Amino acid sequence: MKKNKALPFILVILLFGIVVLIAMLVPIETHPSPDTRVILEHTYKTYIAPVCFEESDPTNFLQEATLQEAKSLDYAPHSSCTEDALKSENDRLLTSFLKQIGIMNKKWDSW
Repeated sequence: MKKNKALPFILVILLFGIVVLIAMLVPIETHPSPDTRVILEHTYKTYIAPVCFEESDPTNFLQEATLQEAKSLDYAPHSSCTEDALKSENDRLLTSFLKQIGIMNKKWDSW
């Protein structure tokens, strides 16, 4: 009788272990959040990643915004530095999930 009661519990633990193992192996891209901070360069209708600001030689017609706002205005990346800074990260499914829910930091969170 005891074996029958333990079998569902063992199956649930085994299934959970398989799901975690798959999540640790499956690769996925982690993209910057829509609310990632960028700087709009209105003169050239581009956006600049904060880490690229010093080398971008911007004009004075600037505004702080989010990546979502920049894309809704159809602004392009200001330079290859901005494109590289906003490239997706290659992570495992579990790592990407932890970054999406805020347990782990994305590289864009410190901007």
